[in-house]
Amino acid sequence: MTTTATTTTTAGTPAGEPAATEPRPRFHDLVAAEWIKLRSLRSTWIAYGATAVAVIAFNAGTAYDTHSHWTERDTADRAEFIRDGVPLMEAFTGNAAMVMALALTALGALVMVGEYSTGTIRTTLAAVPARRSVMAAKAVVVTAVTTAFGAFVAGTSFALTQAILDRREVGVSIGHPGALRVVLASALLAPVCALAGLALGSVIRRTAATMVASVLVILVLPTVLTDGRRWSAVADHAMPLQAWVRLTAVGHAPTAFPWTTGGAWTVYAVWALAAAVLAVAGVYRRDQ
Repeated sequence: MTTTATTTTTAGTPAGEPAATEPRPRFHDLVAAEWIKLRSLRSTWIAYGATAVAVIAFNAGTAYDTHSHWTERDTADRAEFIRDGVPLMEAFTGNAAMVMALALTALGALVMVGEYSTGTIRTTLAAVPARRSVMAAKAVVVTAVTTAFGAFVAGTSFALTQAILDRREVGVSIGHPGALRVVLASALLAPVCALAGLALGSVIRRTAATMVASVLVILVLPTVLTDGRRWSAVADHAMPLQAWVRLTAVGHAPTAFPWTTGGAWTVYAVWALAAAVLAVAGVYRRDQ
């Protein structure tokens, strides 16, 4: 009688049979993992909450200042107040936009620099070597969360400011010409800036340097550029904050180098897409 011996591999798999492999993570699993990372950090929600309060307070405070210093006016004066677009200007002010842009850029950057500073990025990339998929999942989560955040802040600001102004009979509804554009432009400023921060964080990878770069790119650079020369005007128009100014402007004044609201929406789209691509490339092309 012949005895047949079965040899096994060191992992216990019979010889001649393919070794079992771990299934590759599906993209929605990576998105779920990034969402768990984000929502598990209490400091993240504190930062989002503080930003929301600050932005809404800026807008509501401006509307309340108008309300409290209101002088008696007749119906024609109120109509002129609305026609001049003041209620829409106070629905989301320039100061509030700057605060939200800077805060969301920083929060987007922290998604990356937080992992690099703690070293957890090594664990992430060891578990999922597909770096581009990991970064794409981060970009999806950042976009979804900040879009919801922007919609909440812009919507709440509009409702609150118009309720305050309506006590003087000068509030407007969301159906008023230009009102929906103001809310949408203000809401989408959040994900655009957050993705820009994510891209800066993936490239720079140092908290302090990334925060400085965020301020320079989002806030300082637009103040340096002017509409006086064509090249400067074109560069100025390509900045997110200036695109927001164009989209929320009421009765846009003619300039030497005019641009359209369609161009401003294009700036939003290009910044978001370019930032997402840069974030993916920033991790894929470099080591940990």
